[in-house]
Amino acid sequence: MLLVWQPLGCRRSWTRRGTSRFSGMRQIYNRKSALALFTSMLIFLAYHIPYTIRFLEGLIPMDKCQVSYLEHLKMANGVDKSLNFWARSDVQTCTYWGAPIMWDGMFDPDVYDDEHMKRNTSVALTVFAVGRYIDAYLKDFLHSAEVFFMLSVPVTYYVFTDVPAKVPDMRVGPRRKLKVIHVKRHTRWQDISMMRMKAIAEAIESEIRHRHKYVFCMDVDQIFVGPFGTEALGDSVALLHAHFYHSPKIQLTYDHNPNSEAYMRDGDFYYHAAVFGGSWEKVKATTEACYRSIMKDKENNVEALWHDESHLNKHLFLHKPSKILSPEYCWDTGIGYRMDIHVPRLLWAEKHYKSLRAPVN
Repeated sequence: MLLVWQPLGCRRSWTRRGTSRFSGMRQIYNRKSALALFTSMLIFLAYHIPYTIRFLEGLIPMDKCQVSYLEHLKMANGVDKSLNFWARSDVQTCTYWGAPIMWDGMFDPDVYDDEHMKRNTSVALTVFAVGRYIDAYLKDFLHSAEVFFMLSVPVTYYVFTDVPAKVPDMRVGPRRKLKVIHVKRHTRWQDISMMRMKAIAEAIESEIRHRHKYVFCMDVDQIFVGPFGTEALGDSVALLHAHFYHSPKIQLTYDHNPNSEAYMRDGDFYYHAAVFGGSWEKVKATTEACYRSIMKDKENNVEALWHDESHLNKHLFLHKPSKILSPEYCWDTGIGYRMDIHVPRLLWAEKHYKSLRAPVN
């Protein structure tokens, strides 16, 4: 009995120890599984919450165009009388001071093209390609502009760059020209962004005003993907920022520093400096005013929150634009799907700020 019992006892003891060890391993496994699941959920939420927030933000209704607003519509550009302000009931199509907000479905592009061809309208398109931006973006910007930008009227591309030799040697279409303007290189990208205001004003004074009625100023890190036509022309043209056109005013990123010339307590909209334009007279006045404000800030060792964009927003609040472009005219696909964006016309290119904005030796 003793001989039999000892192995059984040993076996029974081993079984207890094995069961205990197995139970402990299972607990460890369960903890690791729970931790892995929790980590996966955090990663999922971190990735999807911004898109969810942006989607939900897109459901916030915009103000609507009121009949009383239309009574004040400034029809300096008579062709705007053809606009159908009620074609887009899902968005705001005019402002309280009487400026149309251009959305797909509101206009007939042929009506605008015919009118501007009768007027012999021509357009200057200014773009800055400085430092690494010239290699990363300029070629695609220009080639896509050839396909989609103001095809019914003559256009001159004014490329401002610190390396003229790197501008692509491209053949532009009939009634299109490309002119390269050499600009000084600045160490900080913020200075490059702000000093473009001075360069544009000088180019308008020295050349553009003698050749073109209208001017559009654009960032180079964008690509045209749809018709950007003459319906966008006006005396003073601003663009609704894609990230803020549904946002409550409290979320708009105006400069709230009272020491800055760009200081704003409140505003009408938040405008994107990636696209603005108008008659050469208005664009010259806008860029000169922004440059003066920037230089006053520099004298006081102040820098506006969003640099030239902050100063542009301040100017356009004080001097209301006569036409506003919807975010269809400069859309960021990173926002995700929005029901009110029917025809994107210009898209943000992929940004690589860390490498692009590093100092160039």
